[in-house]
Amino acid sequence: MTRTISLAPVFKKIDVDAPPAKAFEIFAAFRWWPRSHSILESKSPQVAVTVEPRVGGRWFERGEDGSECDWGKVVAWEPPTRMVMTWMLDSTFQINPKVVTEVEVTFTPIGANRTHVSLEHRLFDRYGEEGEKMHAAVDSPDGWTGLLKAFAEAAAA
Repeated sequence: MTRTISLAPVFKKIDVDAPPAKAFEIFAAFRWWPRSHSILESKSPQVAVTVEPRVGGRWFERGEDGSECDWGKVVAWEPPTRMVMTWMLDSTFQINPKVVTEVEVTFTPIGANRTHVSLEHRLFDRYGEEGEKMHAAVDSPDGWTGLLKAFAEAAAA
């Protein structure tokens, strides 16, 4: 008998010094994304991470040489409160459209000029035996924790 263990989502949260509309806009622009978190096959330096602002839009990165790498698609686009994107990276951080997880980000006002940002990365069971490895990677200090810190710094600027 095979026993299946369900992996919990990774939940992260941070409060930022920006109203929700600005926080959403800054997050969605991805200018805060560190260049070190690039998976371009061409190995060209990353110049942009982009989300096309609509359901069905691409989430991708572009290199200096013009090469592009699709990370996923926009599933929900509800400015300034919520976005959901698919994530098509396997446990070695290579594009694999057969392994699709989801990243949901919500923006809740805290008074007039602050926002509570919650991030949920879910569906790690889709990685099979590699699920725990991927869960640990995105839950690490170099994963969503560090990425949200970089976002918060950009939002406060």
